[in-house]
Amino acid sequence: MQTIHNYDFKGKKALIRVDFNVPLNEKFEITDDSRMTAAIPTIKKVMEDGGSPVIMSHFGRPKSGPEDKFSMKHLVSHLSELLGKEVKLAPDCVGEEVKQMCQDLQPGEALLLENLRFHKGEEKGDEEFAKQLAENGGCWINDAFGTAHRAHASTAVIAKFFPNDKMFGYLIESEVESIDKVVKNPKRPLTAIMGGAKVSSKITIIENLLDKVDNLILGGGMTYTFVKANGGEVGNSICETDFLDTARNIEKLAKEKGVNLYIATDVLAADDFSEDANTKILPANEIPEGWQGLDAGPETIEKFKEVIKNSATILWNGPVGVFEMDKFAKGSIAVGEAIMEATKNGAFSLVGGGDSVACVNKYDMADGMSYISTAGGALLEYLEGRTLPGVAAVRGE
Repeated sequence: MQTIHNYDFKGKKALIRVDFNVPLNEKFEITDDSRMTAAIPTIKKVMEDGGSPVIMSHFGRPKSGPEDKFSMKHLVSHLSELLGKEVKLAPDCVGEEVKQMCQDLQPGEALLLENLRFHKGEEKGDEEFAKQLAENGGCWINDAFGTAHRAHASTAVIAKFFPNDKMFGYLIESEVESIDKVVKNPKRPLTAIMGGAKVSSKITIIENLLDKVDNLILGGGMTYTFVKANGGEVGNSICETDFLDTARNIEKLAKEKGVNLYIATDVLAADDFSEDANTKILPANEIPEGWQGLDAGPETIEKFKEVIKNSATILWNGPVGVFEMDKFAKGSIAVGEAIMEATKNGAFSLVGGGDSVACVNKYDMADGMSYISTAGGALLEYLEGRTLPGVAAVRGE
């Protein structure tokens, strides 16, 4: 298999699929460029080797055809800054004019194609559209892990037009390697911390992880579905009453598979969902009406910390409280700090999923983790044990 490390880019036009789906404010300024910075090493590698990167991405959700607010023109100057070199902008992503612009690129020059989703064929995985895209380059690099779970024209279908000239970029390569360290051959004990509001959105992942982990810590809003499933009183806490059987089944499976399952025994409860609420520490199964659990309690935090610190591999997906309000962030901060300590002592830690990444960034903990995954849906589907089309296409699976 070709890799970005051994491929000769000299004089080649390299089509690079990146994920530049970044947030803009009302002035069309980029408010978080982390997805762009993540792709820079791959683009620079091609340029430094004497190749010409032809960069393609989707951006936003245009309804039908081109829309000004989803044009790549809002990103091109920032991309030029990040690369330290002016990047040209194509008027479209396919067609004769675009093909000519690609051909005219000199070694070390870069071109950004217009938004792929201005064409219906991208999301449909249309082969003819993929073929037109393929005409813009001599090799294809997939570096968009964020869309690797979609079988779109530019992320998967295009691979068939580059049977011997396809590879991962640095970002996907490190994402896949890092997740495989957790999923395929982890050092033991392996602990997964799953947070978030709903059991329903995490069932498949939890079930898949039960075959792999030694310890499973469940936190956040889903705590109360488990507490109620065991006959506890949860007051006004978030609770999915339709999933009580599911919760009981997860507990049963964990027992059968020898997995240690940890759920809050005490919580920080509040009489309102706000920073100004009155709070008290309560047993997780004795929350009165009018009160709701919004964070893990001190006893629970100590237990979670102990488990994490004794782990060799750690996956963190989802905070254990409403960390957006500092008053209810203690549990998530403690989890983060315990992961950092374990990492310092040689554990491998992977943080993924929007909320946990936001939490880690909010409290400046990113440098203490082994790997922070930028991909939401793709990471979750990979953890669910699904094949990702964008990964399989490069590996020829």
